[in-house]
Amino acid sequence: MVINVQNLVKRYGDLVALDHFNLQINEGEIFGLLGPNGSGKTTAINCILSLLKYDKGTVEIFNKPMSPDAYDIKRNIGIVLQNIAVFNELTVYENINYFCGLYIPQKTKRQQLVKEAIDFVGLNDYQKFLPKKLSGGLLRRLNIACGIAHKPKLIILDEPTVAVDPQSRNNILEGIQNLNKDGATIIYTTHYMEEAEHICSRIMIMDNGKAVATGTKEQLKSMINTGEKITVELYQLDNKNLYEIKQIKDVTQADFSENRLTVHFIKGRHNLINLLGYLQNKDIPFGRVYSEPPTLNDVFLEITGKQLRD
Repeated sequence: MVINVQNLVKRYGDLVALDHFNLQINEGEIFGLLGPNGSGKTTAINCILSLLKYDKGTVEIFNKPMSPDAYDIKRNIGIVLQNIAVFNELTVYENINYFCGLYIPQKTKRQQLVKEAIDFVGLNDYQKFLPKKLSGGLLRRLNIACGIAHKPKLIILDEPTVAVDPQSRNNILEGIQNLNKDGATIIYTTHYMEEAEHICSRIMIMDNGKAVATGTKEQLKSMINTGEKITVELYQLDNKNLYEIKQIKDVTQADFSENRLTVHFIKGRHNLINLLGYLQNKDIPFGRVYSEPPTLNDVFLEITGKQLRD
């Protein structure tokens, strides 16, 4: 086991930031850590890394007790923070070389690792650029390269795709999956549900300093009552028909707008058959039909009662 956290408690006066928090992460996982602002994610990570003193509990990393001076453990950890953490006076190459040098003193080995990191994030054409000359997406890539150049076994990525363009986001997500394939265990925090659904092998949802749900995306979806969403293209639908659709078994919500009927169901069988059967019985012509299973966002909303972003 890479991380084993038991009954972690962290208080700020009367505020309980972590309330007997437990976390287990196995080798080779991409573990998603999700939660609304103030849920305790950052506090948990800082306590796990011994950057913050906690009141109660135990933290083990690589089956060893973690402490502020556990340098043998820390040299195998890479951290990529949400805020860009590079030196504006140093070039791309110099930044990566500096951060890698904190872990790798041997110059020859470090040069090879820096080259591999630059190749990995696709910054070959920007090695002599200062950070201020880079776009937001390239800055994110530089930030990642600085955190992973020393080939850590455990990588913590805190919202690495914030405010980047779609192409850069895809490149970053693909890079994270490649890091994982190369053997790194990854903790990934994000406010983008689709990212977690795409790359994470297991996910924890935190709220009020506690883990409220943990599992694969399939397991999390099985915990909620929200079912599929069915969208049907219609030319017209009167209020009486819309009211009757809302009375169909397992329907929780139905809306008609811009020639689209959208119907939400709780868990149930034959939802599509029941809806299309109604339309056919009423001789209501329809076009294309789309059925969507519940998403992680549905899970998050039902479990926490909160939007991930305001």
